[in-house]
Amino acid sequence: MSYGAVQVLWGISFSVNRGQIVCMIGPNGAGKTTTLNTIIGVLHPKRGRILFNGEELAAQPPHERVKHRIALVPEGRQLWPTMSVEDNLLMGAFPAEFRARATPNLEGVYGIFPRLKERRHQLAGTLSGGEQQMCAIGRGLMADPQLLMLDEPSLGLAPKMVDEIFRFIAEIVKHGVTILLVAQNIDYALQVSQYGYVMETGRLVLEGTGEALLNDHHIQEAYLGVGAG
Repeated sequence: MSYGAVQVLWGISFSVNRGQIVCMIGPNGAGKTTTLNTIIGVLHPKRGRILFNGEELAAQPPHERVKHRIALVPEGRQLWPTMSVEDNLLMGAFPAEFRARATPNLEGVYGIFPRLKERRHQLAGTLSGGEQQMCAIGRGLMADPQLLMLDEPSLGLAPKMVDEIFRFIAEIVKHGVTILLVAQNIDYALQVSQYGYVMETGRLVLEGTGEALLNDHHIQEAYLGVGAG
């Protein structure tokens, strides 16, 4: 994967098993967000394959990939601040294929995020940072995804709200949603994930179970500050 003449990703190959939380961790600029944007079709690889349920997606535009029930919750939430919480959520079911299930899916989102139901008529721009993140994740769930990709869901949140967001992530997977998680909060990400990949300078340099990576010397020293200094 490259931006013009600048190559960002170098021969990465990974898999996400159904029913799991899989995380991708690494420093800023490593290529994690680029990977998610390539999977959803915003960016196009020069070569390689993207397989989902055995079907090749690399040539398909983003709206076709959404029909395969793949959803991306981007970094920065990207809500419509002057629209209500409920209208923001309903935008996640905007494609015609999802409108028939908008009402039951909305109730499902409110079941996971009861605070959003309390604030459903409130303008999204007036929510706290954590509530906005809930709304962004809820909007992603409105498309009834099989695969939900989360890009930095805890970025900029207070520690208490980080706890809550990761608790919600662990809850969502119990509803049959597979999650691919990109997170700077490496400790939390590895604790909640069944499997993880470490990306550095556009290459996958390490992989393993969440528990194994948490106990890995390189991860502890480079990312968790254990044994440093």
